[in-house]
Amino acid sequence: MCRAQAPFSSGLTRRIRAACAALLVAAGVLVACAPSISTRGAVHILTADADVNPVMERYIDRGIDEAERTDAKAVVVQLDTPGGLSTSMEHIVQRIESAKVPVIVYVSPAGAKAASAGTFITMAGHVAAMAPGTSIGAAHPISATGDDITGTLGKKVENNAAAYARSIAATRGRNADWAERAVRDSVSASTDDAAAQHVVDYAAPDMDSLLRQAEGRTVDVAGTPTTLAGLAEAPRVTNDMTFVERLLNLLSDPNIAFMLLSLGGLGLAIELIHPGVFAPGVFGVIALILAFFALGTLPVNWAGVALIMLAFLLFVAEIYVSGFGALGIGGAVSLIIGGLILTSSDNPDVQVSRWLVVGTGVVFAAFFAMFVAVILRTRRMPARLGSLAMVGNRAIARTDLDPEGYVFIEGERWKAMAEDGPVRRGESVLITQVKGLTLHVRRRPPVAEAPPAKTTPRVEPPPARYPPSVSTES
Repeated sequence: MCRAQAPFSSGLTRRIRAACAALLVAAGVLVACAPSISTRGAVHILTADADVNPVMERYIDRGIDEAERTDAKAVVVQLDTPGGLSTSMEHIVQRIESAKVPVIVYVSPAGAKAASAGTFITMAGHVAAMAPGTSIGAAHPISATGDDITGTLGKKVENNAAAYARSIAATRGRNADWAERAVRDSVSASTDDAAAQHVVDYAAPDMDSLLRQAEGRTVDVAGTPTTLAGLAEAPRVTNDMTFVERLLNLLSDPNIAFMLLSLGGLGLAIELIHPGVFAPGVFGVIALILAFFALGTLPVNWAGVALIMLAFLLFVAEIYVSGFGALGIGGAVSLIIGGLILTSSDNPDVQVSRWLVVGTGVVFAAFFAMFVAVILRTRRMPARLGSLAMVGNRAIARTDLDPEGYVFIEGERWKAMAEDGPVRRGESVLITQVKGLTLHVRRRPPVAEAPPAKTTPRVEPPPARYPPSVSTES
């Protein structure tokens, strides 16, 4: 059955505005949730135990800002990372080098690592230490897809990274030769090896030992020689990530990024197929914005993103074109391939689960197959005359009509105009005509009770008269 619909573009515009408003509210919450520290002269402890990405960059920047504002004795960054984005790493290194308080980078707890980009961050600390059972190194640069960079570009990137590592190590008086080999040859070092080769300053089993061994060291803080003192006795302030920062860091997981991208495409696909059903467009826009934020923190292959978006275009085309399942199958294949190559990296920490990709493709394909089946059944139903078929039907006023407002009919919300005076919300109205996208209605008259049927008195027939009985006896 054909119904007049509001223009899709205006409806989608309203939903995009609502999505942007929701994101602005989230940004306000991010600012409001940032903790305020009042303890002065303390040791601030930050925990950076994720990939090096824009979230970690902002978190460390905020932590150092708080330490500077409260004249902290030092900032301790407990680091455990497999690496991450070189741009975020460079910003973190620059923030540590420009800090007005000493920054101690501590690779901990046992089992932690400062790999790839984490190597540069560790060497940038005014003091660098490692807990037993940790490792550092393997800082060779790779491409956004996780592969080696070949050719002239690869040499340029490698030489630049090696020079950068040497510069950082030399500035802090550490082993610049080892730093260069960590980039060119991807060498790594355990705790004891790193301390023996002067990659880090010392090994420390816990926070107390870390601060005791840092006492009396003279470091260059923003161009000023500074002697660390009073660290062991100073109060300690733990400045963890806020709830919103943890949420954004969670979104940086490749599996979460894939699901957000898929659900965002699904929301927009449903909006295209049937606008106005529970505002899926708003959800889709928000999910896609969050997905692109997450992808910005990952070594993403944009061909995978294009294939995922193509999948939902094929799903929508299946609804309108009726490709007898070919377009839907193509969409499922495109979704699965896109998910598999979304982060084609050798690092398992930034790969999307294959089971998740295949399961999502199968579920979405089944969903759209069911949707197509419903559409086909609807198409086989007898045709009606579109909006003209609504004339004479009953609707319910969702707002007061005085004279304009909205009514609800057959699961849809329509603009309406009352023809015979105000109508209160909840009253039943009768559709008299359809003009454009506006229904003209009037009060539905109450069903009149049928008058009692006239009855005629029953006339009893006169008693039958029988002739006298005749005797047959002789």
